[in-house]
Amino acid sequence: MSSIELKAVEKWFGQAQVIKGVDLAVEEGEFIIFVGPSGCGKSTLLRMIAGLEETSRGQILIDGRDATAEPPSKRGLAMVFQSYALYPHMSVRENMGFSLKAAGAPKTEIAEKVGIAAEVLKLEDYLDRRPKDLSGGQRQRVAIGRSIVRDPTAFLFDEPLSNLDAALRVEMRYEIAKLHQNLDATMIYVTHDQVEAMTLADRIVVLDYGTIAQIGSPRELYERPANLFVAQFIGSPKMNVFPASGAIGLDVPAGAVQVGVRPEHITLVETGAGALDGEVDVVEYLGADTFVIVDCGAAGSLTVRASGDSTIAPGDRVGLEVEPGKVHAFDEAGLAL
Repeated sequence: MSSIELKAVEKWFGQAQVIKGVDLAVEEGEFIIFVGPSGCGKSTLLRMIAGLEETSRGQILIDGRDATAEPPSKRGLAMVFQSYALYPHMSVRENMGFSLKAAGAPKTEIAEKVGIAAEVLKLEDYLDRRPKDLSGGQRQRVAIGRSIVRDPTAFLFDEPLSNLDAALRVEMRYEIAKLHQNLDATMIYVTHDQVEAMTLADRIVVLDYGTIAQIGSPRELYERPANLFVAQFIGSPKMNVFPASGAIGLDVPAGAVQVGVRPEHITLVETGAGALDGEVDVVEYLGADTFVIVDCGAAGSLTVRASGDSTIAPGDRVGLEVEPGKVHAFDEAGLAL
């Protein structure tokens, strides 16, 4: 296991600054996830830690050692990419053990480490198959296994599940969660999928165009977003945000410019019985849930998460009752009050 620390790291491509002085401390055995919109710098930051991108300014420390100028091979980190990058002419066994073979490790050591990794990843029955004979999820497990046999100080994952279909992503999320529990290894993981972030991470780093918008546990980011950007990025459907002037009937602190309420913290009631009234505009049935979009006049269109057996229909007049203590307020700069 390894601790990793970033001290005021910056990345410039010519005159364009894409990483703007990031400070971050990753503890031993911690599972950290970088999330943010496309172009926010999350993959660039991961590649800087791996040594695949040069650090323009600042320091990267691995176990207290300054690794800023070290090549990737000296950092002791293992990278798992979005593409599996398996050798098609090699078996699973040969793919997983290739890095050890290239390093001149004894055959007995290679066999032992490949066997351990295959057991952890449930690949024992596939060791003699070629990549073309495997499913996407199995290929990704082989790519992860190739990293495990190197016994790295930390694992770096760059959107490893984005090539998989929805069902396989769910399965592989479970596999990666179990892998972290079994190995108790330091892991840094990049994804654009907030479900992956919320279900896997010990802490989430939300990036906003080269800067850290907030760091915290999934629960902290959901319940106490530090700013409007995090509030709307974390949570699905995203938080309803509307002008404080339209928040008639809600307890809003002085200085609030914008007000936020999550769809799951609103209940549909009879007209006049809630904090807001409106007319149902669109009903989206998803099975267990129904998302009801209500036109609330000055407050705009608000999304409400209702039960899947709701009989509400477009055109119905409804009241919206907001759960006490679940109103978020933001100032003119978008910071939480």
